[in-house]
Amino acid sequence: MTQLPARYDHVGSFLRPKFLLEAREQKARGEITPEQLRKVEDKAITEIVKFQEDVGLKSITDGEFRRTYFHTDFLAQIGGVEVGIPFTVKRPDGTEELAPPVMKVVDKVRHVKDIQLADFQYLKSQVSAGHTPKVTIPSPTMLHFRGGRAGISREAYPELDPQFYDDVAKAYGDELRSLAAAGCTYVQMDDTNLAYLCDTKMREAARQRGDDPDELPHRYAAFINKVVAQKPEGMLLAMHLCRGNFKSTHAAAGNYEPVAEALLKEMNLDAYFMEYDDDRSGDFKPLRFLPKGKTVVLGLVTTKFGTMESKDDLKRRIEEAAKYAPLEQLALSPQCGFSSTVHGNDIAVEAQRAKLRLVIETAQEVWGSV
Repeated sequence: MTQLPARYDHVGSFLRPKFLLEAREQKARGEITPEQLRKVEDKAITEIVKFQEDVGLKSITDGEFRRTYFHTDFLAQIGGVEVGIPFTVKRPDGTEELAPPVMKVVDKVRHVKDIQLADFQYLKSQVSAGHTPKVTIPSPTMLHFRGGRAGISREAYPELDPQFYDDVAKAYGDELRSLAAAGCTYVQMDDTNLAYLCDTKMREAARQRGDDPDELPHRYAAFINKVVAQKPEGMLLAMHLCRGNFKSTHAAAGNYEPVAEALLKEMNLDAYFMEYDDDRSGDFKPLRFLPKGKTVVLGLVTTKFGTMESKDDLKRRIEEAAKYAPLEQLALSPQCGFSSTVHGNDIAVEAQRAKLRLVIETAQEVWGSV
Protein backbone atom coordinates (compact mmCIF):
# COMPACT_ATOMS: atom_id res chain seq x y z
CA MET A 1 0.00 0.00 0.00
CA THR A 2 1.20 3.51 -0.87
CA GLN A 3 1.47 5.96 2.04
CA LEU A 4 -0.06 9.43 2.32
CA PRO A 5 2.30 12.41 1.95
CA ALA A 6 1.69 13.38 5.62
CA ARG A 7 -0.42 12.63 8.69
CA TYR A 8 -2.49 15.68 7.76
CA ASP A 9 -4.34 16.24 4.52
CA HIS A 10 -7.37 17.96 3.02
CA VAL A 11 -10.20 16.87 0.74
CA GLY A 12 -9.50 19.23 -2.13
CA SER A 13 -11.90 22.07 -2.91
CA PHE A 14 -11.55 25.71 -1.86
CA LEU A 15 -13.80 28.77 -1.96
CA ARG A 16 -13.59 30.33 -5.41
CA PRO A 17 -12.13 33.86 -5.50
CA LYS A 18 -14.48 36.62 -6.61
CA PHE A 19 -12.56 37.34 -9.82
CA LEU A 20 -12.94 33.70 -10.88
CA LEU A 21 -16.69 33.67 -10.18
CA GLU A 22 -17.06 36.87 -12.19
CA ALA A 23 -15.13 35.38 -15.10
CA ARG A 24 -17.36 32.29 -15.08
CA GLU A 25 -20.41 34.54 -15.28
CA GLN A 26 -18.84 36.44 -18.17
CA LYS A 27 -18.19 33.16 -19.98
CA ALA A 28 -21.82 32.08 -19.39
CA ARG A 29 -23.00 35.33 -20.96
CA GLY A 30 -20.69 34.83 -23.95
CA GLU A 31 -18.55 37.85 -23.07
CA ILE A 32 -15.29 35.92 -22.87
CA THR A 33 -14.04 32.76 -24.61
CA PRO A 34 -13.29 29.41 -22.96
CA GLU A 35 -9.59 30.16 -23.53
CA GLN A 36 -9.88 33.47 -21.69
CA LEU A 37 -11.68 31.79 -18.80
CA ARG A 38 -8.94 29.17 -18.60
CA LYS A 39 -6.32 31.91 -18.19
CA VAL A 40 -8.31 33.34 -15.28
CA GLU A 41 -8.55 29.82 -13.80
CA ASP A 42 -4.78 29.43 -14.21
CA LYS A 43 -4.21 32.61 -12.20
CA ALA A 44 -6.60 31.48 -9.45
CA ILE A 45 -4.97 28.03 -9.30
CA THR A 46 -1.46 29.52 -9.06
CA GLU A 47 -2.68 31.53 -6.05
CA ILE A 48 -4.43 28.61 -4.31
CA VAL A 49 -1.36 26.38 -4.79
CA LYS A 50 0.78 29.03 -3.07
CA PHE A 51 -1.84 29.32 -0.32
CA GLN A 52 -1.73 25.57 0.35
CA GLU A 53 2.06 25.46 0.39
CA ASP A 54 2.27 28.52 2.65
CA VAL A 55 -0.22 27.04 5.12
CA GLY A 56 1.94 23.90 5.35
CA LEU A 57 0.04 21.25 3.38
CA LYS A 58 2.00 18.48 1.66
CA SER A 59 -0.68 17.37 -0.82
CA ILE A 60 -1.77 20.13 -3.18
CA THR A 61 -4.91 20.37 -5.35
CA ASP A 62 -6.10 22.92 -7.89
CA GLY A 63 -8.97 23.75 -5.51
CA GLU A 64 -11.35 22.26 -8.11
CA PHE A 65 -11.33 25.77 -9.56
CA ARG A 66 -12.13 24.55 -13.08
CA ARG A 67 -15.31 22.79 -11.93
CA THR A 68 -18.89 23.81 -11.25
CA TYR A 69 -19.78 20.55 -9.49
CA PHE A 70 -17.38 18.01 -8.01
CA HIS A 71 -18.84 15.12 -10.00
CA THR A 72 -20.85 16.08 -13.08
CA ASP A 73 -18.06 18.02 -14.82
CA PHE A 74 -15.98 14.82 -14.90
CA LEU A 75 -18.70 12.23 -15.52
CA ALA A 76 -20.19 14.15 -18.45
CA GLN A 77 -16.90 13.67 -20.32
CA ILE A 78 -17.03 9.87 -20.17
CA GLY A 79 -18.32 8.25 -23.36
CA GLY A 80 -21.81 6.79 -23.07
CA VAL A 81 -22.81 9.06 -20.15
CA GLU A 82 -25.35 11.87 -20.20
CA VAL A 83 -25.66 14.21 -17.21
CA GLY A 84 -28.67 16.39 -16.54
CA ILE A 85 -28.41 19.92 -15.18
CA PRO A 86 -28.25 20.05 -11.36
CA PHE A 87 -30.79 22.36 -9.72
CA THR A 88 -31.56 23.60 -6.23
CA VAL A 89 -34.74 23.19 -4.23
CA LYS A 90 -35.93 25.10 -1.16
CA ARG A 91 -36.30 23.12 2.05
CA PRO A 92 -39.25 23.89 4.37
CA ASP A 93 -36.88 25.71 6.74
CA GLY A 94 -35.80 28.06 3.95
CA THR A 95 -32.37 26.53 3.32
CA GLU A 96 -31.41 25.30 -0.12
CA GLU A 97 -30.63 21.74 -1.12
CA LEU A 98 -28.89 20.59 -4.27
CA ALA A 99 -31.14 18.18 -6.16
CA PRO A 100 -28.91 15.42 -7.52
CA PRO A 101 -28.47 15.66 -11.29
CA VAL A 102 -29.85 12.75 -13.24
CA MET A 103 -26.97 10.76 -14.69
CA LYS A 104 -27.84 8.30 -17.40
CA VAL A 105 -25.77 5.66 -19.14
CA VAL A 106 -27.14 5.78 -22.69
CA ASP A 107 -24.46 3.76 -24.49
CA LYS A 108 -21.42 1.62 -23.83
CA VAL A 109 -19.20 3.37 -21.29
CA ARG A 110 -15.75 4.20 -22.63
CA HIS A 111 -12.84 6.57 -22.12
CA VAL A 112 -12.99 8.91 -25.11
CA LYS A 113 -10.55 11.58 -23.92
CA ASP A 114 -8.03 12.31 -21.17
CA ILE A 115 -10.31 14.24 -18.82
CA GLN A 116 -7.96 15.53 -16.11
CA LEU A 117 -4.63 15.41 -17.94
CA ALA A 118 -4.27 19.07 -18.98
CA ASP A 119 -5.55 20.22 -15.58
CA PHE A 120 -3.04 17.99 -13.79
CA GLN A 121 -0.17 19.17 -16.00
CA TYR A 122 -0.88 22.78 -15.09
CA LEU A 123 -1.22 21.93 -11.39
CA LYS A 124 2.05 19.99 -11.44
CA SER A 125 3.82 22.93 -13.10
CA GLN A 126 2.83 25.17 -10.16
CA VAL A 127 3.64 22.81 -7.28
CA SER A 128 7.00 23.19 -5.54
CA ALA A 129 9.42 20.33 -4.86
CA GLY A 130 8.61 18.39 -1.71
CA HIS A 131 4.86 18.61 -2.31
CA THR A 132 2.52 16.12 -4.01
CA PRO A 133 -0.08 17.28 -6.54
CA LYS A 134 -3.39 15.47 -5.92
CA VAL A 135 -6.18 14.91 -8.43
CA THR A 136 -9.77 14.51 -7.22
CA ILE A 137 -12.35 12.66 -9.33
CA PRO A 138 -15.85 11.35 -8.60
CA SER A 139 -16.23 7.69 -7.64
CA PRO A 140 -17.38 5.30 -10.39
CA THR A 141 -20.32 4.27 -8.17
CA MET A 142 -21.91 7.62 -9.09
CA LEU A 143 -22.85 6.07 -12.44
CA HIS A 144 -25.04 3.48 -10.74
CA PHE A 145 -26.40 4.62 -7.38
CA ARG A 146 -28.47 7.68 -8.30
CA GLY A 147 -30.47 6.02 -11.07
CA GLY A 148 -30.01 2.33 -10.32
CA ARG A 149 -30.88 -0.14 -13.06
CA ALA A 150 -33.36 2.35 -14.59
CA GLY A 151 -30.56 4.85 -15.24
CA ILE A 152 -28.52 2.42 -17.36
CA SER A 153 -29.50 1.56 -20.93
CA ARG A 154 -30.80 -1.99 -21.24
CA GLU A 155 -29.87 -1.89 -24.90
CA ALA A 156 -26.22 -1.17 -24.09
CA TYR A 157 -26.24 -3.38 -20.98
CA PRO A 158 -28.90 -6.11 -20.86
CA GLU A 159 -27.03 -7.33 -17.76
CA LEU A 160 -24.95 -5.08 -15.51
CA ASP A 161 -22.62 -7.74 -14.20
CA PRO A 162 -19.96 -8.01 -15.40
CA GLN A 163 -19.99 -5.89 -18.59
CA PHE A 164 -21.16 -2.53 -17.20
CA TYR A 165 -18.83 -2.68 -14.20
CA ASP A 166 -15.93 -3.86 -16.38
CA ASP A 167 -16.46 -1.06 -18.93
CA VAL A 168 -16.62 1.66 -16.25
CA ALA A 169 -13.52 0.26 -14.55
CA LYS A 170 -11.67 0.20 -17.89
CA ALA A 171 -12.64 3.86 -18.53
CA TYR A 172 -11.35 4.81 -15.09
CA GLY A 173 -8.23 2.72 -15.61
CA ASP A 174 -7.51 4.55 -18.87
CA GLU A 175 -7.87 7.87 -17.04
CA LEU A 176 -5.56 6.79 -14.22
CA ARG A 177 -2.97 5.56 -16.73
CA SER A 178 -3.01 8.89 -18.59
CA LEU A 179 -2.46 10.73 -15.31
CA ALA A 180 0.31 8.35 -14.17
CA ALA A 181 2.13 8.83 -17.48
CA ALA A 182 2.17 12.58 -16.72
CA GLY A 183 3.64 11.98 -13.26
CA CYS A 184 0.52 11.83 -11.09
CA THR A 185 1.02 9.69 -7.97
CA TYR A 186 -2.07 10.62 -5.89
CA VAL A 187 -5.74 10.34 -6.89
CA GLN A 188 -8.74 10.70 -4.58
CA MET A 189 -12.19 9.41 -5.57
CA ASP A 190 -15.11 11.30 -4.01
CA ASP A 191 -17.98 8.98 -3.13
CA THR A 192 -21.32 10.03 -1.67
CA ASN A 193 -23.06 6.72 -2.21
CA LEU A 194 -21.47 4.55 0.48
CA ALA A 195 -22.08 7.32 3.02
CA TYR A 196 -25.67 7.65 1.78
CA LEU A 197 -26.14 3.91 2.41
CA CYS A 198 -25.64 4.67 6.13
CA ASP A 199 -28.80 6.79 6.09
CA THR A 200 -32.20 5.16 6.75
CA LYS A 201 -34.05 7.29 4.17
CA MET A 202 -31.38 6.77 1.51
CA ARG A 203 -31.41 3.02 2.14
CA GLU A 204 -35.16 2.97 1.59
CA ALA A 205 -34.78 5.00 -1.61
CA ALA A 206 -32.29 2.39 -2.86
CA ARG A 207 -34.86 -0.32 -2.12
CA GLN A 208 -37.44 1.60 -4.13
CA ARG A 209 -35.04 1.61 -7.08
CA GLY A 210 -34.78 -2.16 -6.84
CA ASP A 211 -31.46 -2.44 -4.99
CA ASP A 212 -30.73 -4.21 -1.72
CA PRO A 213 -28.97 -1.67 0.56
CA ASP A 214 -27.30 -4.51 2.49
CA GLU A 215 -25.87 -6.08 -0.67
CA LEU A 216 -24.96 -2.86 -2.46
CA PRO A 217 -21.86 -1.96 -0.37
CA HIS A 218 -20.33 -5.37 -1.16
CA ARG A 219 -21.17 -4.99 -4.85
CA TYR A 220 -19.58 -1.54 -4.82
CA ALA A 221 -16.49 -2.96 -3.12
CA ALA A 222 -16.09 -5.44 -5.99
CA PHE A 223 -16.74 -2.57 -8.45
CA ILE A 224 -14.08 -0.32 -6.87
CA ASN A 225 -11.64 -3.25 -6.84
CA LYS A 226 -12.02 -3.55 -10.62
CA VAL A 227 -10.70 0.03 -10.80
CA VAL A 228 -7.97 -0.62 -8.23
CA ALA A 229 -6.82 -3.62 -10.27
CA GLN A 230 -5.95 -1.19 -13.07
CA LYS A 231 -4.22 1.34 -10.83
CA PRO A 232 -0.73 2.17 -12.13
CA GLU A 233 2.15 1.09 -9.90
CA GLY A 234 3.23 3.70 -7.37
CA MET A 235 -0.08 5.59 -7.40
CA LEU A 236 -1.91 6.28 -4.12
CA LEU A 237 -5.65 5.74 -4.56
CA ALA A 238 -7.89 7.12 -1.82
CA MET A 239 -11.63 7.56 -1.33
CA HIS A 240 -13.48 10.38 0.39
CA LEU A 241 -16.89 9.50 1.81
CA CYS A 242 -19.14 12.54 1.57
CA ARG A 243 -22.56 13.01 3.16
CA GLY A 244 -23.38 16.08 1.10
CA ASN A 245 -21.65 19.47 1.23
CA PHE A 246 -23.80 21.99 -0.66
CA LYS A 247 -23.80 25.48 0.88
CA SER A 248 -22.96 24.10 4.34
CA THR A 249 -25.82 21.57 4.32
CA HIS A 250 -25.65 17.77 4.40
CA ALA A 251 -27.79 15.19 2.62
CA ALA A 252 -27.26 12.07 4.72
CA ALA A 253 -26.58 10.96 8.28
CA GLY A 254 -25.96 7.69 10.09
CA ASN A 255 -23.29 5.47 11.59
CA TYR A 256 -20.81 3.89 9.13
CA GLU A 257 -21.65 0.41 10.46
CA PRO A 258 -23.83 -0.71 7.47
CA VAL A 259 -20.95 -0.16 5.01
CA ALA A 260 -17.83 -0.45 7.19
CA GLU A 261 -16.84 -4.02 6.45
CA ALA A 262 -17.27 -3.66 2.67
CA LEU A 263 -15.55 -0.26 2.71
CA LEU A 264 -12.55 -0.89 4.92
CA LYS A 265 -11.98 -4.63 4.67
CA GLU A 266 -13.08 -5.53 1.14
CA MET A 267 -11.97 -2.51 -0.91
CA ASN A 268 -8.31 -2.61 -1.91
CA LEU A 269 -7.78 1.13 -1.47
CA ASP A 270 -4.82 2.83 0.22
CA ALA A 271 -6.69 5.44 2.26
CA TYR A 272 -10.16 6.61 3.28
CA PHE A 273 -11.24 10.14 4.15
CA MET A 274 -14.17 9.68 6.55
CA GLU A 275 -16.39 12.51 7.79
CA TYR A 276 -16.51 12.63 11.57
CA ASP A 277 -17.13 16.31 12.28
CA ASP A 278 -20.36 15.91 14.27
CA ASP A 279 -22.89 13.45 15.67
CA ARG A 280 -24.40 12.61 12.29
CA SER A 281 -21.45 10.30 11.55
CA GLY A 282 -21.88 8.10 14.63
CA ASP A 283 -19.07 6.58 16.68
CA PHE A 284 -15.66 5.18 15.74
CA LYS A 285 -16.50 1.49 16.23
CA PRO A 286 -16.72 0.81 12.46
CA LEU A 287 -12.97 1.51 12.27
CA ARG A 288 -12.38 -1.93 13.81
CA PHE A 289 -12.62 -3.35 10.27
CA LEU A 290 -9.51 -1.44 9.11
CA PRO A 291 -6.82 -3.95 8.03
CA LYS A 292 -3.08 -3.39 8.27
CA GLY A 293 -1.52 -1.30 5.55
CA LYS A 294 -4.44 1.10 5.09
CA THR A 295 -5.02 4.60 6.49
CA VAL A 296 -8.19 6.32 7.68
CA VAL A 297 -8.03 10.11 7.55
CA LEU A 298 -10.35 11.37 10.27
CA GLY A 299 -12.40 14.34 9.07
CA LEU A 300 -12.83 15.89 12.51
CA VAL A 301 -12.68 19.59 11.53
CA THR A 302 -15.82 20.90 9.85
CA THR A 303 -15.69 22.94 6.65
CA LYS A 304 -19.36 23.85 6.90
CA PHE A 305 -19.06 26.56 9.56
CA GLY A 306 -16.35 28.93 10.74
CA THR A 307 -16.55 27.98 14.42
CA MET A 308 -13.12 26.66 15.42
CA GLU A 309 -12.66 23.30 17.08
CA SER A 310 -10.23 23.04 20.00
CA LYS A 311 -7.01 21.07 19.81
CA ASP A 312 -7.84 19.30 23.05
CA ASP A 313 -11.18 18.10 21.67
CA LEU A 314 -9.52 16.92 18.46
CA LYS A 315 -6.85 15.02 20.39
CA ARG A 316 -9.49 13.43 22.59
CA ARG A 317 -11.42 12.26 19.53
CA ILE A 318 -8.28 10.90 17.86
CA GLU A 319 -7.57 8.99 21.07
CA GLU A 320 -11.12 7.59 20.98
CA ALA A 321 -10.69 6.50 17.34
CA ALA A 322 -7.38 4.83 18.23
CA LYS A 323 -9.28 2.40 20.47
CA TYR A 324 -10.62 0.78 17.29
CA ALA A 325 -7.82 1.31 14.76
CA PRO A 326 -4.06 1.69 15.40
CA LEU A 327 -2.93 5.30 15.83
CA GLU A 328 -0.20 4.77 13.21
CA GLN A 329 -2.97 4.00 10.68
CA LEU A 330 -4.85 7.23 11.35
CA ALA A 331 -4.41 10.78 10.06
CA LEU A 332 -6.33 14.07 10.29
CA SER A 333 -8.14 16.35 7.83
CA PRO A 334 -11.14 18.64 7.48
CA GLN A 335 -14.38 16.67 6.98
CA CYS A 336 -14.87 17.77 3.36
CA GLY A 337 -13.78 20.42 0.90
CA PHE A 338 -14.68 24.05 1.46
CA SER A 339 -16.55 24.30 -1.84
CA SER A 340 -17.75 21.00 -3.34
CA THR A 341 -19.75 23.06 -5.82
CA VAL A 342 -18.95 26.48 -7.25
CA HIS A 343 -21.37 28.04 -4.72
CA GLY A 344 -19.12 27.39 -1.70
CA ASN A 345 -19.91 26.78 1.95
CA ASP A 346 -21.08 29.45 4.37
CA ILE A 347 -17.61 30.08 5.70
CA ALA A 348 -15.17 33.01 5.45
CA VAL A 349 -12.09 32.80 3.22
CA GLU A 350 -9.79 33.39 6.21
CA ALA A 351 -11.40 30.46 8.05
CA GLN A 352 -9.92 28.09 5.45
CA ARG A 353 -6.41 29.01 6.60
CA ALA A 354 -7.30 28.80 10.29
CA LYS A 355 -8.97 25.39 9.91
CA LEU A 356 -6.06 23.95 7.91
CA ARG A 357 -3.47 25.27 10.35
CA LEU A 358 -5.45 23.68 13.18
CA VAL A 359 -5.40 20.32 11.35
CA ILE A 360 -1.66 20.53 10.65
CA GLU A 361 -0.63 21.67 14.14
CA THR A 362 -2.83 19.07 15.87
CA ALA A 363 -1.51 16.26 13.64
CA GLN A 364 2.09 17.31 14.28
CA GLU A 365 1.49 17.31 18.04
CA VAL A 366 -0.14 13.85 17.90
CA TRP A 367 2.13 12.08 15.40
CA GLY A 368 5.26 14.23 15.36
CA SER A 369 6.49 16.21 12.36
CA VAL A 370 5.48 13.60 9.75
